Order: sequence, then structure tokens, then C-alpha cells
Amino acid sequence: MAEQAEIDAVQVRRPVRQLVAASIGNAVEWYDWYAYSFLAVYFSTQVFPASTDDPLVPLLNAFAVFAVGFFMRPLGGLLLGSLADRIGRRGALTATILLMGGGSLLMAILPTYDQVGVLAPILLVIARLVQGLSVGGEFAASTTFLVESAPTGRRGLFSSFQYVSTTIGQLVASGLTALLAVTVAKPDMASWGWRIPFVVGAVIALVGVWIRRSADETHPAQADLAAGKRPPLFTALRRYPRQSVLIAAVTVAGTVTYYTWTTYFATYAQVNYGFSVADATLASTIALAFFAVLQPLGGILSDRWGRKPFLIVFAAGFALLLIPLLAVIGSFLSLLLVQCAGMVLLTGYTAIAAAVNAELFPGHVRASGIGFPYSLTVAVFGGTAPFLATWLTQLGRPELFPYYVVVLAVFGLVVYLRLPETAHRPLT
Repeated sequence: MAEQAEIDAVQVRRPVRQLVAASIGNAVEWYDWYAYSFLAVYFSTQVFPASTDDPLVPLLNAFAVFAVGFFMRPLGGLLLGSLADRIGRRGALTATILLMGGGSLLMAILPTYDQVGVLAPILLVIARLVQGLSVGGEFAASTTFLVESAPTGRRGLFSSFQYVSTTIGQLVASGLTALLAVTVAKPDMASWGWRIPFVVGAVIALVGVWIRRSADETHPAQADLAAGKRPPLFTALRRYPRQSVLIAAVTVAGTVTYYTWTTYFATYAQVNYGFSVADATLASTIALAFFAVLQPLGGILSDRWGRKPFLIVFAAGFALLLIPLLAVIGSFLSLLLVQCAGMVLLTGYTAIAAAVNAELFPGHVRASGIGFPYSLTVAVFGGTAPFLATWLTQLGRPELFPYYVVVLAVFGLVVYLRLPETAHRPLT
């Protein structure tokens, strides 16, 4: 009886350990990713030469570098996803978090333009390229690792922690930046205070490496890896083109609505409805916390009812309700309720996206099969959504952007209706 009790305890601890190993690294990745955008207003004048004509030029340069990181993500998805298939998930997860920690450390010690001249922005670009490479690889490796670590009938639940940890990273970055903004004098914040969150990110990355080292390998063909039988770089794209296209098609509507609702919505409320920065940010923060709580519930229900119903509700909900929801925004309460309603619909995609992606590919090319098409789609559609919304506002046609989201939601609905149900199939 004592032996059986110990076996049962191990069987409980292992999935939890795997879940923590995947989640802490993903949270660190996204903490560092978002910390850059929150702190750009402070470090931009330190890294770029000031323009005598327009004081916004350094900030615009900083955000241009931020965009560069998005277009490194497909390369990271391809290279580090292939690494996860060639040497195992755990090794790739260690590589991604080390890359992100290294990029964060470089940001923390970045010299200013006054100290080293043009070398300062060059080093900033290098740090951002490393972080973009890392984020692209992290999704591929951690998605695969999470789903392969899940007990029978729990793949949806485990996959939901992809966005739980992402949201936690975003909230911590936002919270720490806000705390520093109110406790550190503005001149000090611009001089050295902005470096503190990057130091914190580098330290947490080391903790993540230590935790991930204790995780179990989940690659289904470990014997093949030991024997040196490793798939070439482009195997997934060459042998599984239909699945690669399907990953992109599944992702389009999800990534646009995700970045619109979780990242840009506060700005949208300020520009189009006249909300103050404080009110718009507070509503977004509360809605993000609500969103994180919803994810495991969505994953659990998808394990019982399947993936397709949730994807269909997500796409149909945004296609039918987005315009009416935006029309009722007036007060702070209505803004918050609309954001939370959107988070409920968005959960139909985010809670199960990792499981859907992983269930489409066989194990020996699962990480690389997911990594490149997913990251490329996010870069093209998700990364450009805030820019497109801002551009349409500058043209005096802000009302067109919601219709753009609706069109992509309709496209997603067509894809999801034809998608095979994979929830109850065994992983190949």
C-alpha cells in the first residue's frame, strides 16, 4: 500500500511539475516582450539621438525596433521548433528561456547614445532580434511540451495554460512598470529606473532554467533521438503542407482578435471614445485578469465537448456581436463589460489553440510544424492589427477596423466548420 501511495503521488506531481516548467518560462518570455513596450517611453531618449524637430522621433524609433521583433518570430518558430524535434522539447525550452534572459540582460546594461553613439541603437536591435527569435521558438516548444505532458483527457486543460502564463507575464510587466512610475522620480526613471524590470526579467529567466531542467522529456520518439534519427529542418513543411496551411488558417482570426482585445483595446477606447489613460488602462487590466481565470475553464470544457464548438462560438460571436458591443460603450462600466464579454468569446480560441495546433501534427515534427506557420501568421496579422487600427483612425475612418475584424472572424468560422474534431483522438 505504501508503494502504491508513492506511485500515485508521483503520478500527481509529474503533470504539475511539467505544467509549472512550461508556464514559468512562457510567463518570463511575455513579461520581457511586453516590458519593452511599456518602458519604451523612458529608454527611447537614452538610446536614440533626440530630434530637434520632433520629440516623438526617439519613441517612434523604439517602436520600430519593437516591430522588428515580430518578424523574427517566424524564424524562431522554424529554427527552435526544429530544435525541439531534433534534440527534444526540454532542450529547446532551455534554449528559448536563455535567449530571452540574455536579451533582457542586454537591455538592462544597454549603454546610452551619449556614451557609445550609434552602437547603442545597434545593440537595442540585437536584443530585440534575440527576444523575437526566443518568443517564436517558445510558442512552438512550450505548446508541444504542454500538450504532450497532459494526462489522458486533459490536453485542453493543459493547453489553456499557454495563455494563462502569457497573461500573467503581461500583467506583471504592466504592474511593475506602473509601480516604478509612481515611486521613482521621472528624471531617475528615464536615467536608470527603466533598467530595473529588465534586470528582474533576467533573474527570473535563470529561475525558469532551473525549473525546466527538472522537467521530463516528452518527445514521443526519444529512442530515435538517441539513435541520431532526426528530421531535417523543413520536413514538416515539405511532408505536411496541408497541416501547415491549416495552422495558419486557424490562427488568422484568433491572433487579430487577441491583439486587438488584449493589447490595443485601451488605446482604441482613448482615441475613439475619449476615455482617459487611467480609466482605459484600469478596464483593460481588470479584463485581462478575468481573461486569465477563464482559460482553464475553457480548456476543461473543450476536453469534454470537443474543440470545434468553442472555435465556432468564438468566430461566430465576434462576427455577429463585435459591432453591437462597440456601439454600447459609453461609461466606464460599459467599457469594462464589453471588454469582459469579448474575453469570454476570445477564450473559445485561446484556451484550446495550443491543443488544436498540436493535435494536427505527428510527434516527430510537431514543434517545427506548429512554429513556423503560426509565428508567420501572428507576425503578418496579429502584429499589424494595432498599426492598421491607428492608420485607419488617422485617415478619419476608425469605424472600418471593427469590420476588418468581423471579416476575418467570418473567415475563421468557415475554417472551423470544416476543421476535423481532434479532442478525443490519441496523439500520434
